[in-house]
Amino acid sequence: MSEFWTSLASLMGVWAFCQSLLHTLFPRELRFASIKILQRILHWASSYCYYDITEIDGVNTNELYNAVQLYLSSSASITANRLSLTRGLNSSAISLGISNNDRLIDTYGGIQVIWEHVVKQRQPQTISWRPLPEEKRGFTLRIHKKNKKIVLDSYLGFIMERASEIKRLNQDRLLYTNSRGGPLDPWESVPFKHPSTFDTLAMDPCKKYRIMSDLKDFADGEAFYQRTGRAWKRGYLLYGPPGTGKSSMIAAMANYLGYDIYDLELTEVQTNSELRKLLMKTSAKSIIVIEDIDCSVNLTNRKKSNGNVVREIGLDGPRPKKMRGEEGANTITLSGLLNFTDGLWSCCGNERIFVFTTNYVEKLDPALLRSGRMDMHIFMSYCSFDSLKILFKNYLEYEEGDIDEDLMKELREVIDEAEMTPADISELLIKNKRDKKKAVWELLEALRFKSEKKKEGNVIQDTRALETSPRQCGGGDQLVKQCQEISVENII
Repeated sequence: MSEFWTSLASLMGVWAFCQSLLHTLFPRELRFASIKILQRILHWASSYCYYDITEIDGVNTNELYNAVQLYLSSSASITANRLSLTRGLNSSAISLGISNNDRLIDTYGGIQVIWEHVVKQRQPQTISWRPLPEEKRGFTLRIHKKNKKIVLDSYLGFIMERASEIKRLNQDRLLYTNSRGGPLDPWESVPFKHPSTFDTLAMDPCKKYRIMSDLKDFADGEAFYQRTGRAWKRGYLLYGPPGTGKSSMIAAMANYLGYDIYDLELTEVQTNSELRKLLMKTSAKSIIVIEDIDCSVNLTNRKKSNGNVVREIGLDGPRPKKMRGEEGANTITLSGLLNFTDGLWSCCGNERIFVFTTNYVEKLDPALLRSGRMDMHIFMSYCSFDSLKILFKNYLEYEEGDIDEDLMKELREVIDEAEMTPADISELLIKNKRDKKKAVWELLEALRFKSEKKKEGNVIQDTRALETSPRQCGGGDQLVKQCQEISVENII
């Protein structure tokens, strides 16, 4: 045993002598240069190249690191064995990611790349004005040299776009509103939690499909709008009777695209300049909504003076134009509103949707309705039979085959004549949601009653028209008598 320790001590002495001799013959600079040359030789001989993406670039946060982390979270659950779970600020979703010092294989355009999440302990800091985290984090990307150009030209840009989309979908929607005399930021926001989707929207399925396709084409149409020289925006007009789901449609659009909503209250805006400032403060990927535009301002007040058209908007109906400097004067003009939706200022932002709603489309100025301002006019009609089946599924969890065929046939025959809104039908179903059969039968009775009242109203209108038309046409007493007899038969 003593001989072993003696031999070990001798070897350690020889190693110490060789080390001191090496340091004497090869100074530190020469050793460092030799190591770099060796690394270059190995790198040249290797068929792979490596890229490091650190969490902190100098003193700033590296946006590419956050983008890679978000992007890899979408595929981590498929290819990785060990995952880390996170939940971001203002997010209701849990994100997955690769764990520390673990690796993940990704495929892009048939090219295989390897990501490794490298986490090391940071050396103790000297005195610093900005303390750094204790751990040094980063991603290492390993790719084949022949794929270097493809990865640098398109793959990293694809990661940034995909990460931005994931971030938008994970974050909760925000609902903004404007207020007069508020803080520096004229928009105030609250979380938008409306559950309406196109699946739950009571509407004709074919019409919903066309709207969804149009929204999808718009969201994916950046290259198209740039190629054609058009501003990346689109306008929708939702019109129809009250209770037909116009607000629910807006919520479904926001949830479908993952956009925020700016609810613009025109009565809180004083001038065209203020209107432009509000537009400039809106973000991309947003829906700007003006509800009940026929009620909020008077857009039909076009007075002619000396042959010139005056387009002055009054909040309480037609009124004379106020003098400059008068307190409380609202000087929003139709021209200002048109420029807001389709002028030069509307182009100062990308991927924005304008939505106007009204109950009486005939009251709107034709200048608001043309293409470029309102590109798609969507009529929100009374509840149809297809819409009724969606309401049955939403409120009673009834599929089409769960209700008797004869009962469904009666509902189909009477639904169009009754002209009931989805809101009215929903209220009936909610009231009897605990007794599903009773809910269907009460709904059928209500539809029958509405249908009969509608028919009686139409007959009375026809009777009045027949009573007046012969005298207007000069048909004589005999013609009047015949028309009165026909009227009595129609009432019966």
